[in-house]
Amino acid sequence: MAALVAEHAKLMYVVFKNQDVVIFNSLVVLGTLGSQQLYSFLAFQCPCAPRKNYLYGLAAIGIPALTLFLVGILMSNHTWNFVVECRRRGAKNCTAPATFLLLGCTVGPALVAPITWSIISLLLGDAYVCALSEFVQPSSLKDFPYKYGEEILAKFPCKDSPVELASFKEDVIRCLRYESQLIGWLLLGVVAIMVFILRCLKHCCSSLGYRQEKYWSLYRSTENQLFQRTAEIHSKILAATNVKHFFGFVALNKEEEELVKEFPVDSVQPSVQWERITGMYIYRENNGFPIYSRLHKWAKGLPWSNSNPENKEMTV
Repeated sequence: MAALVAEHAKLMYVVFKNQDVVIFNSLVVLGTLGSQQLYSFLAFQCPCAPRKNYLYGLAAIGIPALTLFLVGILMSNHTWNFVVECRRRGAKNCTAPATFLLLGCTVGPALVAPITWSIISLLLGDAYVCALSEFVQPSSLKDFPYKYGEEILAKFPCKDSPVELASFKEDVIRCLRYESQLIGWLLLGVVAIMVFILRCLKHCCSSLGYRQEKYWSLYRSTENQLFQRTAEIHSKILAATNVKHFFGFVALNKEEEELVKEFPVDSVQPSVQWERITGMYIYRENNGFPIYSRLHKWAKGLPWSNSNPENKEMTV
């Protein structure tokens, strides 16, 4: 029984490890959905006033989406790789394939949360009803009392509208909610079609086989995890060495003491090495052998000039 559970655990680990991007995007969607529901329940209050409903409704949909998009851009490593690339090497490496890949890797994940927010907002319909209620034409409502002007329509999203207009209020809200949900479903369909087309183009335009491209993806993920983990330990050991050199001793727990004994660190990497492993990278081959990252290229001791005819950039 224990062996069976262990095998299932290993299988689930492999599945989740290979689908880390999908899982991350799913968590982003769920988090955005939860925050949207919480915002609608606690914070959204339509002003129900002419010329204010429209601004408030659009802000409730657009401002959080824009904020989520900017946060996604700032949290992307590809953004800072591009900044480093432009600052250190100019635009000489910004070829069309590299630029396309960079935009896809940076903007794509950053759009998950704002698009989710916008779609959920439209499907709920509260912000859309608030924004457009004042623009409903009274002439489009059958038997609408002429003594009420267009300004009374701005109060329909709230509870303080006149009782005699309850039936008109239900019709207006139902119509606006229908429009909002229709736009939301259409937006969801367009996004799904775009994702499908881009995924097809990605595989059709790739010079690599599916298995090698999958291996490249696994390598990048593994290299990044190992690099981050090793960098954390290296910095901790180096800091402990310097603190001990200053004070004569260093206060470490048992695990940290074992790390210091097992991995002695006396030096740091020069800046030129950090520059060589930092920045944009697109798949390259050297004499027919793949080079999967800047770190891989540095470890192989290959020259950094691409004038060698045996070095070729692959459009992926």
